[in-house]
Amino acid sequence: MPTQTGSHTREDSLPSVPDSDFGTISRNRRSFAALAQKTSNALASLSGSTLRSSTSYGSLSKPHKLSATPVTPPFDSDTYVQLTGTSRPSSPALVDNPPNSLPKRRLTIKRLPTPPHETRPSPPAPKMHQTSSRLLRMTEDERPFTKDFMDLFSTLMVSLKLDSHRVRFTRYDHTFTSEEAINNLGSLKFSQSNRMPDPKDPSRIVTTTTTTTFSMAKEMARSVCQRFVDARFIESVDGKALLIFPLKGALFQLTPKGINILQRFCQRNGITARHVMDVLESPRNTMQLVNLERDTETDKLSHDRATIEVIFRRFAGQDGPNIKSSISTSDSDSLSDYTNGLVGVKVARERKLLDGKVYSNTFTGKASVDWLMDCSTTIERRETCLISELFLKYGLITMIQDDKQYPDVGTNAHFQPSKYAIYGITERGQRVCGWIAREKTREVATTYDSRGMPRDSNNARLTHILQDPALRLLFREFLRYSLCEENLSFYLDVSEFTANYHKAEKMGTFNKVDSVRETLAAAYGLYNAFLAPGSPCELNIDHALRNSLASRMTKAVGDDESMFKSLQEVVHLFELAQTSVFKLMSSDSVPKFLRDPKYSVVLQEHDVDILGGPRSYSPTPAGPPSLPERSMSRSARA
Repeated sequence: MPTQTGSHTREDSLPSVPDSDFGTISRNRRSFAALAQKTSNALASLSGSTLRSSTSYGSLSKPHKLSATPVTPPFDSDTYVQLTGTSRPSSPALVDNPPNSLPKRRLTIKRLPTPPHETRPSPPAPKMHQTSSRLLRMTEDERPFTKDFMDLFSTLMVSLKLDSHRVRFTRYDHTFTSEEAINNLGSLKFSQSNRMPDPKDPSRIVTTTTTTTFSMAKEMARSVCQRFVDARFIESVDGKALLIFPLKGALFQLTPKGINILQRFCQRNGITARHVMDVLESPRNTMQLVNLERDTETDKLSHDRATIEVIFRRFAGQDGPNIKSSISTSDSDSLSDYTNGLVGVKVARERKLLDGKVYSNTFTGKASVDWLMDCSTTIERRETCLISELFLKYGLITMIQDDKQYPDVGTNAHFQPSKYAIYGITERGQRVCGWIAREKTREVATTYDSRGMPRDSNNARLTHILQDPALRLLFREFLRYSLCEENLSFYLDVSEFTANYHKAEKMGTFNKVDSVRETLAAAYGLYNAFLAPGSPCELNIDHALRNSLASRMTKAVGDDESMFKSLQEVVHLFELAQTSVFKLMSSDSVPKFLRDPKYSVVLQEHDVDILGGPRSYSPTPAGPPSLPERSMSRSARA
C-alpha cells in the first residue's frame, strides 16, 4: 500500500530514494509531464558494443564533416521502452528482455494519471493529470537530447545513497559502487508530490503524487553508466580513465561537473533530500559550467560566430591565460585539472617545437577537448571537437604543429584532438578575450542608460536578447548570478509549448484525444514547476492571474470536448503568464544586465539599442562583475 510521508506519497518498493530523505523531494510534478518524457530518452535504446562512427557535424546546425573515435556503445532503436507513472503498487513497467530478442518497434513512452489524495473526506478530487503517449526524442545522430541525458543522470544520483566507502585505508564520501549504479538503473523509481489549496476552498488541500518507474537490462545499464563517465559526470575515485564500466568492484564519485548538473536538476524539481544536499554542500561543488545554447527541436548547438566567441572567452581565460610553468604540467592527463570552470585551458609558458623555435602560451589539442568536456555542457567528445574546429574557423586559434601520426580520416576537419598537436591563440583571439586592447569603436554615450528613454525600449532590447543566441547565453548567466534564472527558463519553455500547440492545432492533430491529453500533461508539468503555490521555481506574477491559473488547473476535466476546451483556456492563461514574465524581465532584469560592466562591451558590440544587425563580433570583458543586485523577478519564499 502507498504510504504518506509529510506531503509526499510513496510506494514501498526498491530501489528508491531513501525514505527519510525523500519527503521533501518536490511539490511539483515536473517528472510527470517532462521528466518522464525527457529522462527516458537517454535510456530508450542503449545496447551493442561499439558506437557507430560518424562523419557528420552531428550536433551543429550546418553540415560539415568531422570524425571522432567512438568510445561508447550505440543507441539501438530496436529496443522498446515504456515508462509508467503511478501511485499504486505495481509490477515494473518495462519488459526487461535482451534487445536482440525484440522485434523492431516504435520507441514509446506512456504517462498514466495519478489519483489525488486529500486531507479530509470530500467530493471527488480534481483530475489533474492526463494520460499521454509520445515517441522518445532522439537526435539525428541517434543520441538522447542533452537535457534528457542530464535528467536521467540526476535521477539516478538521487536514487543512490551516496554514502561513505573505504578503499584500503582511505575513506571516500558521497560515493557509490558500480554495482549500485547498474542495479538502480535496472529498476529506477522517482517520485514527486505537489500540495496546493483548492482555490474555491482554501481549507481543502489537494495532493497529487507521481511515481515514475523504469528499468533496463544489465548490459544496457552498463552502457549508460559508461556514457556518464565519458561525459565527465562521474569518475573513479582512483582518478583512472575507464573504457569499459566495470560490473562490480569499482567505486565512483560525482565530478564537479556532475555535481553542478545535479544541483540544477534539484533546484528545478525542489529536491532537498539530505543525502543529496550533503553532496551539493560539499567542497567538491565548485564548477560553474558554460551552459551551451541548443536548438530546442534538434538539440544542435548554436554555432554562430558571436556564440562561439562567448564560449572562447571562457575557454581562453577571461582574466588571462592559465599558464603552467612546465610542459609536463600543462599537458598532464589529470581528470581534475579544471574544478571551477573559471580558469582557461592549460597553456605552457614556453614550448620548443620541432622547428627549433620556442613558442609562448601554447596548448595541445587534447587540452582543448578536455577543457570543453569538463567545463561546459557538452556530453560527448564529438561536440568538443566541433567547437574546437570552429575556434580555428573563426581565427581564434591557430595550429602551430600538427600530429604527423594522427590518422587522416579523409574529412575536411583541421582540428586534431591529439596530445601532440600544438595550438596557440591568435592576435584576434587575444582581443576577443581582452588580453590586449581592442580596436576603438564609436562612442555610445547613453546606449545603456535607461533613464530618460521610452518605457518600451527595454522591451525591444529584451526581444533582441532573446533572439540572439550569444546574448541569450550571457543573459542566462546574469540571471543565474542574480538568482532569477527561472524567469527565462519559464519564458522559453512556454514559447516551445505554445509553438507546439499552435502547430498541432493547425495540422488538426487535436482531432485525436491522445494528442489533447499529451499537451495537457505537458501543461501540468509547466504549471507545477513554475506557477503552482510552493513550486520549486515559483514565479512572481499577478495575483489575479495566479488565481485564474490555479482555478483552471485544479478543475476536473470531463469528456473529450471539455478536455480540448480546457486546453485552450490553459494555453491562453500561459500566454498571459508569459507576457507578465516578459514585462518583469524587461523592467527589472534588463536594466541591471545593461549596467553590469561585465557585459557592457559585449552588448555594445551587438547594438542592442539600435536593434540592427551586429556590427562586429569581438566581445571582451570589462573587469570583474560587481556584486549582484537581488532581482524582484523572483517570487518571495516563505
